[in-house]
Amino acid sequence: MRLKYVVLPLVVVLAVSVLASLAGPPADTGTIEGRVTYTGTPPKMKPIDMSKEPTCAQEHNPPEMTQNVVTGPGNALQYVVVYISAGEPPSPAPSQAVRYDQKGCMYIPHVLPMQVDQPLQIYTDDPFSHNIHPVPKLNPEWNKSQLPGTPPIQTKWREAEFIQVKCNIHPWMHGYFAVLKTSHYAVTDNNGSFSLKGLAPGKYTVTSWQEQYGTQSQEVTLAAGETKSITFTYKVTPYLY
Repeated sequence: MRLKYVVLPLVVVLAVSVLASLAGPPADTGTIEGRVTYTGTPPKMKPIDMSKEPTCAQEHNPPEMTQNVVTGPGNALQYVVVYISAGEPPSPAPSQAVRYDQKGCMYIPHVLPMQVDQPLQIYTDDPFSHNIHPVPKLNPEWNKSQLPGTPPIQTKWREAEFIQVKCNIHPWMHGYFAVLKTSHYAVTDNNGSFSLKGLAPGKYTVTSWQEQYGTQSQEVTLAAGETKSITFTYKVTPYLY
């Protein structure tokens, strides 16, 4: 009988925890949402020549386009990282790993956000070797080969920064790691949209980063349960630099 009385409270605690996790952020937290757009004439992205790796060239028909500046409807900019850069303490690193894939001679996703010290797993789905070469400025640089069918590369980053990733075997492979101190971040979709949820009342600095055009920041004061909309607008040119 005593075991039953011990188990019952434990079941209740677990049930409450599950319900709390399903309920989402507390009711008094707010949201900062919006879009990232551009003015001017964006550069035209070019087809990627994968002829040196025929398997990949056949997989991408029509060819994939370069992704330095990806636009969408309504002058939207895709693959822009939007995050809280000030106004909250650094978030603890989650134990759950983020995943980066090499598939069809492309890095997927093009921009992968993660937190400082969060586990990162790099997979290959291709039947040939790849070479993963992140080029950080604050973290140690490394360069590793990955054979087909091998386990994922396990790593993490100790300093916050945006890290370009390339492949020395397939020079068209190009991506970024966005290593952040906050858990409040998003990457814009094809409509340029983002949403940062679960924010406590307070004053925040919201920053956007685009690989070609750099960063912009705005100050936003958020009341309990409030949703505020903001827009970042980049001035673009028809050439890359």
